[in-house]
Amino acid sequence: MSIPEITQTLLAAKKEKGISFADLEKILGRDEVWIAAVFYRQASASEQEAKLIIDALDLAPIYIQELTAYPVKGLGPVVPTDPLIYRFYEIMQVYGFPLKEVIQEKFGDGIMSAIDFTMDVEKEADPKGDRVKLTMSGKFLPYKKW
Repeated sequence: MSIPEITQTLLAAKKEKGISFADLEKILGRDEVWIAAVFYRQASASEQEAKLIIDALDLAPIYIQELTAYPVKGLGPVVPTDPLIYRFYEIMQVYGFPLKEVIQEKFGDGIMSAIDFTMDVEKEADPKGDRVKLTMSGKFLPYKKW
C-alpha cells in the first residue's frame, strides 16, 4: 500500500509534536478514529477542522485545501498485506456471513451503513494480555422493494 504524501506529512508532524489522536479529539471535538481517517484521506475535514489540525501540528496553511478536498475511499490491495489490517479481513472471512445472518434476523433484509457510522476503540486490561475493544455503530438501511 502506498501512503499518500499528505498522510506521511501529517503523521510525521504528529509524532514530532508528541500529539496523539486522542489529543486531537479534544481539540477538534471529533472522534479520534474519524480524525485518523482524515489523515489517511478517507474523510474530509471542514475548513475549520482542517485549520485546527494544521495549527495543532504547526504545519503550513497550504495543507488545509488538501484536507478539505473530497477523498477517494479505499486504500491498498483487495487483500490487505498489513498484518493488523489483514486481521479485519480475516474476521470478515470467518464471521462475515454469520454477522450478516444475525443482523438480518434482528433487522430484516438490509445493510449496516458505513456512511452513517461511528466506531470507538478502547483498550481493555486483561491479565492474559491487553485486549482491543471495537464498538461499531451503523444505521440500518433496509432494502427497498419497488
